Amino acid sequence: MQASEFARAVAAARSTASSLALTADDAIVLHDSNKLTLRLLPCDVLARVAPVAHQVAQFEIDLARRLAESGCPVAALEPRVKPRVHERDGFEVTLWTYYEPVTPHEISPADYADALERLHAGMRGLDVPTPHFTDRVEQAQRLVANRDRTPALADADRELLGDTLRSLRRAIGERGGAEQLLHGEPHPGNVLATRNGPLFIDLETCCRGPVEFDLAHAPEEVGEHYPGVDQELLRQCRILVLAMIATWRWDRDDQLPNGRRLGTEWLSQIRAALDREEL
Repeated sequence: MQASEFARAVAAARSTASSLALTADDAIVLHDSNKLTLRLLPCDVLARVAPVAHQVAQFEIDLARRLAESGCPVAALEPRVKPRVHERDGFEVTLWTYYEPVTPHEISPADYADALERLHAGMRGLDVPTPHFTDRVEQAQRLVANRDRTPALADADRELLGDTLRSLRRAIGERGGAEQLLHGEPHPGNVLATRNGPLFIDLETCCRGPVEFDLAHAPEEVGEHYPGVDQELLRQCRILVLAMIATWRWDRDDQLPNGRRLGTEWLSQIRAALDREEL
């Protein structure tokens, strides 16, 4: 979140909690990216704060409620208040259950795969309007093509990303595999290790596509424990996802810490993966 917005966002979260009779004398920053995630104390509530312009908080709340009701491994909303989006000072504030991390923080590949499989099973029963995964690929393609938005991207790297996004988007679509509602970004940063097992968070990235697209965000070992995986499709999805996240790192407005260094590393990994797969 922009530094100029940070203090206002924290104040919005604290005042929202206070207005709901939840004492929030202190706020600990847990994550700061396009939205701010805070642990409010002493009420011990997790608050997520984003600019109102994002307009995805209500969708995330509705989806989280439905998935939790069907027993899916997702983080729960704060039970002491009504499940709704609170608008304050230009921000959307949502309140969630805070889960104390367990030790060790590592989730085994088998547990990770089991949790993701159960999430997918619950998602198959839902009919909600979501974008297709190719819509997100197209966003990355537009970013690569926009030199004003990606001025530091070298010509050879721009060509690599553009060709990879285009060819793999087409190849995956031509396979014609089964598709369903997906988390969209179930990487380790969106999985909590809790006493109740792994729980998925950040449902705003939901999209439709093959389960292999979700698995491509998880550690490679997870795919070895997920039943019925098309391994060739998974390999293609892994390279596609790598090209997408590398593209975001070259956006001039990207705020991920060490983002440019990661973008450079991922470009090298894409070249190595394309050579390995002879693509």
